[in-house]
Amino acid sequence: MKIGILTGGGDCPGLNAVIRAIVRKGTFHYNDEFLGFMEGWRGVLENMTCPLTLEAVKGILPRGGTILRTSRTNPAKAERGLERCIENFKKNGIAALIVIGGDDTQSVSQKLFERGVKLVGVPKTIDNDLSGTDFCFGFDTAVTIATEAIDRVHTTAEAHNRVIVVEVMGRDSGWIATYSGVAGGADVILIPERPINVDEIAEMLKRRHDRGRFFSVIVVAEGAKVTGDAQAIAGSDGAKTDEFGHVRLGGIGNILAKEIEHRTGFETRAVVLGHIQRGGSPTAFDRMLATRYGVGAIDLVHQGEFGNMVVLRGNHIQSIPIVEAIATTSHVSPELINVALSLQDRRGSRKVPG
Repeated sequence: MKIGILTGGGDCPGLNAVIRAIVRKGTFHYNDEFLGFMEGWRGVLENMTCPLTLEAVKGILPRGGTILRTSRTNPAKAERGLERCIENFKKNGIAALIVIGGDDTQSVSQKLFERGVKLVGVPKTIDNDLSGTDFCFGFDTAVTIATEAIDRVHTTAEAHNRVIVVEVMGRDSGWIATYSGVAGGADVILIPERPINVDEIAEMLKRRHDRGRFFSVIVVAEGAKVTGDAQAIAGSDGAKTDEFGHVRLGGIGNILAKEIEHRTGFETRAVVLGHIQRGGSPTAFDRMLATRYGVGAIDLVHQGEFGNMVVLRGNHIQSIPIVEAIATTSHVSPELINVALSLQDRRGSRKVPG
């Protein structure tokens, strides 16, 4: 069987491990042939391909990024985009397609599946906000990188009696901020799920200062909302969006640092980790999870479970319909939010909901 593979959306550590696992199991166990589409859905639209052989995937397991490259292209926005995708599948003799991507990429998968394309999905987002799966590969690597950064800013914050705001990724969910913030011992964690009033944060920092702790570390997700303010928008035009309609975020860390310094008088700096979280070699956990997803995806193809996506439930690889996976966003659970809140000095603050 000739099978196509593409990686769409933002890159993350572990993509190459998925590709490698698909090609190796497909070749060794099913005698499949593989064709990669370059730069996500753009490669399908423009018929940019490359053969994926055992030689092509040799040595890519520890590599970050994706050998197929990627983009945020949305074929549904192009003239006859979906029809052109289907035509190019036929031109290349593709019997089935494996799509590695997050909710935007998989939304295109669902549209093509509804038009008769045989495909399966693999969940991919370092934000870990794709519904239906416990963890996405790349998330553990991002958390590890963010935690190390928080550990490092602790020492310089203490040395200079500063407040340091660390901005991490997380558009709609605060998984990275919550995990790295708790693991790194942050004093305040700000996530999209629970907006925090800047005055409240300032009072918490003052109480900490009164106890003789003259420095503080705050972790904030890029999509976090401060009461009374909108999401911070990057770019001079303030409204640049991608082909899926998402506004490019960034800047909340600097805004928050400025407001905290104004309210407390404490010297405050911001550190924006940005794409550092996406880069580099995946952790052992992510290499293993990505490999399991790749093996599960090629098995789904040969089981004829098209329109489904592999997911992790507990410690088991299972599958769910793609339409179910993209229906909702996975938010940080109230239990984990309360773990983070329970470690903060909130005396005198409003009552935390149970």
